[in-house]
Amino acid sequence: MAESRFVYVTFIRTTPEKLWRALMEPEFTRRYWHDTVQECEWKPGAAWRIVKPDGSTADSGEVVEIEPYKRLVLKWQNHMFPEMTAEGFSRLTYELEEKGDSVKLTVTHEMDRKDSKLISAVSGGWPQILSSLKSLLETGESLESTRTWPKGM
Repeated sequence: MAESRFVYVTFIRTTPEKLWRALMEPEFTRRYWHDTVQECEWKPGAAWRIVKPDGSTADSGEVVEIEPYKRLVLKWQNHMFPEMTAEGFSRLTYELEEKGDSVKLTVTHEMDRKDSKLISAVSGGWPQILSSLKSLLETGESLESTRTWPKGM
């Protein structure tokens, strides 16, 4: 069992297919995840990375498990902050469950390290990113604060 864990649950008025695309495809992620894209073949064992607008890597890892429109598990390591890189790999799980006219999205980010600096940091970042994703899918507009890369990072 993970020693550090962040769990976020939200309901988004969309379909599992649209949410799945929004979680992975560049034309979506650029709009709600600070102008970043993910590079990946989206199959088990495939390398994965988040690419910042300047072309450098923010985070990387690999696909552990993928069940389209239902579940995605990524091995995840931060590359922006040395103290977080030193912690090694965390595990990110997206779970999608259709609920009537919406989809229940559960995001679990965890690490087998007590008091993880990475999990502490993502606990502040995920709510903003996921709220922006929800806004984008429900209204067509993401939160303005998540459209560009933060200054000084």
